[in-house]
Amino acid sequence: MEKKFGFLKMNVDEFRNWIRSETINRSVLFLQQHHTYRPDYSSFKGNNHFELQRNMKHHHVVNNGWSDIGQHFSIFPDGMILTGRNLEKTPACIKGKNAHSVCIENVGNFDVGGDVMTEVQKNAIIEITAALCFKFEIQPDLNSVLYHHWFNLSTGERNNGAGGNKSCPGSDFFGGNKVEDFVRNFLPRIQNAMETDSEELVIDDFDKLVCVTANRLNVRTGPGTNNRLATGIAPLDFGMVIKTFREQGGWYKVNAIAENWISGRYTRDVFKGEVTANVLNVRSGPGTNYAVVDQFRKGQNLIIEKEKKGWYKLNFEDKWVSKPYVDLV
Repeated sequence: MEKKFGFLKMNVDEFRNWIRSETINRSVLFLQQHHTYRPDYSSFKGNNHFELQRNMKHHHVVNNGWSDIGQHFSIFPDGMILTGRNLEKTPACIKGKNAHSVCIENVGNFDVGGDVMTEVQKNAIIEITAALCFKFEIQPDLNSVLYHHWFNLSTGERNNGAGGNKSCPGSDFFGGNKVEDFVRNFLPRIQNAMETDSEELVIDDFDKLVCVTANRLNVRTGPGTNNRLATGIAPLDFGMVIKTFREQGGWYKVNAIAENWISGRYTRDVFKGEVTANVLNVRSGPGTNYAVVDQFRKGQNLIIEKEKKGWYKLNFEDKWVSKPYVDLV
C-alpha cells in the first residue's frame, strides 16, 4: 500500500484485506458503477495514479462546488485501486440515488470506439465489486448494483436509458450499458467472484437500524457523556442509517466488536424493506388518491421511516409505498 495526497493506493488483494478490517457505520444498500470518460487511458502514464486522483478531486471541489471528490474508489487501467471520499460520506455521483450508496469510478472512456479495457482492470472491477457486496451484505442484482446510464441525468428518475441519460459507465462497458448487458455480462461475473471467494460471508447479528437526527452525533467509548470520544471515528452526520448491537441506558452500541456508542436521544428507529411487486408505484402520500411520483422494481431495497394506514413512508422523503408489496428485512 502507498499513501499520498490523502489517498490510499492498493492492489486487489490489499483492498480485500483492507475493506474487511474497516469499520463503517453508514448503511450501504447500493453500489454504483461509473467511468471517468476524462481522464481516459491516454492520461494514464502507469505511475501517475495519485496525480490523476488529485486532479479529479480539484475538479469536483473547484468546478462542481462539491465538498470533496465525488467517488469513494477509482480503479485504474493497471488494476490498482485508490480511495477517494470517506466511506462514511454519501457520494456525489447519481442524482437522487446517492443515499446509502458507494460510488466506483473506473478510469477510462468505455464508450464504443473509446478505450479497450485491460483484463487486469476488468478483473479488479469485478473483485472490488464482489468484496464490497460481501462487506455490506449486498445481494448483487440490477436493483443493488447500478449503472449511471439507467437514471435520467436531470431528474434522477430511473428509466433504464430511455432518454436524457449519460452513457456512463460506457456504452461498451463489459459489452454494453443496458440492463440486459448487465444481466448477461456483468452480474454473472460478480456472482462467480463471490461464490469462489475463499472467505465466507459473515453477517452481523445486529439488533436494529436507527437514523441519526442530530446534525453531528459524537461516537463515544461507552454509554454516557462521561466516556471519551472514540479515537479515529468522526461524528456521524444527520440522516445516516446505522446498525445497533446493544442498548444500555438510552445509548446504542454501533460496532459489533469495538466499544463505540451513540446517544439514542438523537436517533429514531428505521426499517429496511424489499419490494415484492414487479413494479410498485410510489406516491406523494399514504393512499391511492395521491399522485404517483416514482416507481420501484422487484427486489429494490428501501429505508422506511414509519407506517400509516397500511402505507410505508420512505426515510426523509415525501414518498409512500403500499405495505402489502414490501417485505421488512
